[in-house]
Amino acid sequence: MKKGSFGSRRRELEEKFFQERDKQLLQAMREKTAAAQRRKALIEVSGITDEELLDQLDELDIGTETIAALSLFPLVAVAWADGSIDEKERQAIIAAAEQKGMEKDHPGHELLDHWLQKKPDPSLMTAWKDYVSALYQTLSDPAKATLKAGALGRARAVAAAAGGLLGFGNKVSKTEQAVLDELEQALE
Repeated sequence: MKKGSFGSRRRELEEKFFQERDKQLLQAMREKTAAAQRRKALIEVSGITDEELLDQLDELDIGTETIAALSLFPLVAVAWADGSIDEKERQAIIAAAEQKGMEKDHPGHELLDHWLQKKPDPSLMTAWKDYVSALYQTLSDPAKATLKAGALGRARAVAAAAGGLLGFGNKVSKTEQAVLDELEQALE
């Protein structure tokens, strides 16, 4: 083998290596920039500045489009409390979403539909609690009271939607009440 051909081959390999490395670095930079832009938009929309919570929301793929769906999570949590979602509970959740302006073409509606089809991972309850905690740091006491009353009122309506026997008796099951208590504690 000629000495010159090895040098030429070595340069080709080095160039190829650095091209691949540059592509990887460029892709990593693009991903980092996109994550920073998502984070900035989420901060602007939600008012959340807690880095850990923002990381959790990003890991759960919750962005500006889906933050409204996250506000409806308590309703979903209550509906799934007994292991399944009744049609009346589903209708109550969809009605609440539409009252918040989340029509079928809204990106958050797709996430909400997914939650109604498949029970969300328990980590979403933790993320929701962290979201509420961070949000509460930015709110006045009257705003906190309004948020709490609205969230719990809608969640109780979902819990009562399918309960009772022929419209009589306690409309909220023990498992639903346990979830309502957990939500209320998070909203304190």
